[in-house]
Amino acid sequence: MSRLEGFFVGTEMPNTGWWETLWPDPADVLARVGLKTGDSAVDLCCGDGWFTLPMARVAARVNAIDIDPALVEVTRQRLEKAGVSNAVFNVGDAFSVASLAAPADFIFMANVFHGVPDRARLVRAVRNTLKDQGVFAIVNWHKRPREETVVLREPRGPKTELRMSPQETRQSVEAGGLAFERIVELPPYHYGIVFRRGLVPS
Repeated sequence: MSRLEGFFVGTEMPNTGWWETLWPDPADVLARVGLKTGDSAVDLCCGDGWFTLPMARVAARVNAIDIDPALVEVTRQRLEKAGVSNAVFNVGDAFSVASLAAPADFIFMANVFHGVPDRARLVRAVRNTLKDQGVFAIVNWHKRPREETVVLREPRGPKTELRMSPQETRQSVEAGGLAFERIVELPPYHYGIVFRRGLVPS
């Protein structure tokens, strides 16, 4: 299968099985990075909707966005099967988030930011989507050798050279105009990093 135009580098959706093993409680991850009851939320680059469903169970409204129409359909079916109806589904480029999802209280991006070719551009788009005091939460693989991030007895995640430290992620997002708030450790291999629109940068 050829790569879709606009698809970010090294962000393919993993096979079913190890993803669920790595993220057994996606609702807890979302709570820890700042999702609040009643938020207008965006799952940016939603993949198969593993985080979209628990997001929709907390938020007032969820916008699930992915460039891959097949994955957007998988997400739609996941939520439909669960009886969740407060979501909209958009096939689109992440850089177009403001036209697809504004205004939003909370934008979530998991395991994708490392592959974005123009991170400042993406962050500006996110900033233009967020309400004042809105949150941008990124979940990233720690900058560890791929052979060390083993799930179900196999190395998983992006290539070692694509991985970003929390400091590298922070610098990229601050360059796009959002303010750092905090880092959350998400064992065994990830961190969450939370930014907010409207804060004075620290």
